[in-house]
Amino acid sequence: MAKIDTSNSELQERVITINRVSKTVKGGRIYKFAALVVVGDGNGSVGFGIGKSGEIPDAIRKGIDDAKKNMIKISMVGSTIPHEIIGKFGAGVVILKPAAPGTGVIAGGPVRAVVETAGIKDIRSKALRSNNPVNVVRATLDGLSRLRTVEEVAEIRGKSVKEILG
Repeated sequence: MAKIDTSNSELQERVITINRVSKTVKGGRIYKFAALVVVGDGNGSVGFGIGKSGEIPDAIRKGIDDAKKNMIKISMVGSTIPHEIIGKFGAGVVILKPAAPGTGVIAGGPVRAVVETAGIKDIRSKALRSNNPVNVVRATLDGLSRLRTVEEVAEIRGKSVKEILG
């Protein structure tokens, strides 16, 4: 997982969820906000971040900054992914399947935000077990980060693409 230079590229930002959290102290409750944000360049790079603050705009800004620091490059074949994969994180499990051109993004909320900001146009997916947005996003990024194209596999094994494909 190579880190991506985010200084000069135009990035898309998506707020997936804003969660209000409270802390009970002697004088009552203190409310703060946690924002889950996904950032991508629409060309195979994507990252997510969580920002926490007393104000919603500050939490979103912190989440965007965190997401830019944690961006990864994903393997794509045309407008879809190279192969089927299952991403896992905690109780979150996400199945990602390549789709034919013109299919579009068939995905639920958090998964849709991640794959659209990454620039994937055709994909089928299903989030299983957990519906916690943080775990679903992390499971999606786990699956996307483990994708490999035929060329990458051939290079790792020291073989030609024809030998891999048979």
